[in-house]
Amino acid sequence: MSKLLTSEQTEHYKTQGYITPIRVMSAAQANAIRQNLEEYESQNGGPLKGALRHKTHLLFKSLNDLVRHEKILDAIEDLYGENLLCWTTNFFIKEANDAKFVSWHQDSTYWGLSRPDVVTAWVALSESNESNGAMQVIPGTHLVDQIPHRDTFSENNLLTRGQEVAVDVDPAQAVLVNLEPGEMSLHHVRLIHGSPPNTSSKRRIGFAIRYIPTSVRQVEGADSATLVRGVDTFNTFEHEPQPMRDFDPAFVAMHAAFAERTAAILYKGTGVASYDEGTDKLRGAKVQ
Repeated sequence: MSKLLTSEQTEHYKTQGYITPIRVMSAAQANAIRQNLEEYESQNGGPLKGALRHKTHLLFKSLNDLVRHEKILDAIEDLYGENLLCWTTNFFIKEANDAKFVSWHQDSTYWGLSRPDVVTAWVALSESNESNGAMQVIPGTHLVDQIPHRDTFSENNLLTRGQEVAVDVDPAQAVLVNLEPGEMSLHHVRLIHGSPPNTSSKRRIGFAIRYIPTSVRQVEGADSATLVRGVDTFNTFEHEPQPMRDFDPAFVAMHAAFAERTAAILYKGTGVASYDEGTDKLRGAKVQ
């Protein structure tokens, strides 16, 4: 029995690879999370950078609560069952009049997970629309296998390796994912998607939560995840604890260690060691 999604939404995910929009909280609740982020940024010299944009649910209590949000988990359970891990989280933030973009890609390319039973809940903490660089998806492309990608390490590409699909993508097939604050979209790990620069005068903030069934494994090295629903009888991921306050020193140290470990997986074979927090660039990147 479905907990949140309609049968039509579930079928659309199976055949098209995405669902949008889904209201999971009020605009006021989304704005409170945004304010929490921006208060931290104003007190610490500017926008969140580098590794702090990844696995950020270990640093902000409000984001840790968000990855456990009942409505989000109900939707994920409708797709992948009751035993669920949050594998990671990623901020996709585009500043006003920002040249940064996301190239056409599949999420699954460098993640090292054992199978493509992975869904992203992309939660809007601001408006996300055509003017500020909303995500676009190519429906049905999740049904193809893993597509070869090329690494660019482009300075303005928000992806870890600046990766892009090594095939032509017809932009006429793209569907724009418009979201209001407090809404989310869901997309499959193999769905081709991307987003253009933000040409508006407003900041665009999206928080991507990556969920997997507990039976999915990491095959490229040691890894961690947060158990958010059900039980984990497989125990192939180190379970992440739940922070009780923002930037708890113990969690900051743990996050830094996890970031280095994750970098080793994501940048395998590139010569990249880790993020440089001072410049928000990658140390030792080799363009391939």
